Amino acid sequence: MEITDKVVLVTGANRGLGRELLEEALRRGAKRVYAGSRQPFSHSDARVTPLTLDVTNAAQIERAAEQVQTLDILVNNAGVAIYDDLSDRAALERHLAVNLFGTYGVTQALLERLIRSRGAIVNVLSFAALAALPIIPSYSISKAAAFSLTQSLRALLAAPGVKVHGVLAGPLDTEMSRGLEIPKAPPNAVARAIFDGVERGEEDIFPDARSATMAESWNGGAAKAMERQNAGLVAAQRDASSAKELATALLLPSGRAMT
Repeated sequence: MEITDKVVLVTGANRGLGRELLEEALRRGAKRVYAGSRQPFSHSDARVTPLTLDVTNAAQIERAAEQVQTLDILVNNAGVAIYDDLSDRAALERHLAVNLFGTYGVTQALLERLIRSRGAIVNVLSFAALAALPIIPSYSISKAAAFSLTQSLRALLAAPGVKVHGVLAGPLDTEMSRGLEIPKAPPNAVARAIFDGVERGEEDIFPDARSATMAESWNGGAAKAMERQNAGLVAAQRDASSAKELATALLLPSGRAMT
């Protein structure tokens, strides 16, 4: 899907990767960019509409959705990363609240608009969704759950024509990964690679040098093949339901079939 002339919403858009995704959408000619953020901020480009949006706040999600009349691309970027050792249940619950249920809540609130436009959902995940990073386990668990959500939405929304992309990024040079003494990708380059992947129609996007080393093995591997096979079950069930509904419609009130 081309970004030009599209309406885009980015959560967590006031800093880090979210801010770069906002800027990249503008560079690619987006008609409107809704910029969701917990903190108020402004932008000089008239195409940007700031939204007060804490993805854990149901009332804010509802109010934000009411302001969005049409939508082509939803980028679920807002996230949290807290270093822990799984000894604190509250840390795990916080990760799940933001990275899983926040993504779910925003998507559900805007889903009708995306179905109407036959649009796209872009969930910013992490390659920690594929293999846990044990120094930040609650984050890894939440991203793995969000990846499963992404795969499920992909299968369930295929019929109405909504594309669902998962971004499996490596470490980025943002505040979130400040404590990691490892090579990190620049967020502006990652933002470009994400939208490149969306425009190419890639289901799973590996947007940086480190994550890209996994792309070929993932796309040709057994797990991806199983995902596609499982998605086929949804299509088969849908086809069976349609056949049943058609058969029911052709029955007379007495239960006798029309001839």
